[in-house]
Amino acid sequence: MVVYGMEGLRERRQAYDLLAAAAKEYWGLSPLPPMERGEKGKPSFLGEVGREFNLTHSGSLALCALDSAPVGVDIQIIKTWRPSLPGRVCAPEELAWLEAGEDRWARFTQLWALKECRVKYSGEGLTRSIADIRVPLPANGREGCVLDGLCYRVYQGEGWRAAVCGRTTPPERIQWITSQMS
Repeated sequence: MVVYGMEGLRERRQAYDLLAAAAKEYWGLSPLPPMERGEKGKPSFLGEVGREFNLTHSGSLALCALDSAPVGVDIQIIKTWRPSLPGRVCAPEELAWLEAGEDRWARFTQLWALKECRVKYSGEGLTRSIADIRVPLPANGREGCVLDGLCYRVYQGEGWRAAVCGRTTPPERIQWITSQMS
């Protein structure tokens, strides 16, 4: 598995520039093959077995994870959410984890990215109670862990949090790509 990132997005569609650059660098795949969407909307390359990807963007940032098996990735800009939101979308142990650390909204954003990457991995989307989506709770920022047979890693930067999961161990670092964006 590999995770690529890009900064400076001005439009949502520019995230596909990252996917194109990542697929070219990692697989030598250029141009991108046609894409299709699964039943719940998860994108894939048409007819490209063993070339799995997932794409995410938030604000001016985008991430793309590539692997030979299904993968999920999510990035979120840290913001202040409605105070009642954690109580509606977190399991009791997740609420305890949120309250145990400083900067509640950064921690909540990390938890949200973990939940999103899990459902993006499976392709199910947010089709069930968010509180029921099981994810590992990070102890020390950037770390890898395993839950339910999936390998997870969290990432963080100034004003953002991200997570990736899949069957293989995610990399310790994001490979940031500098590109002329259209």
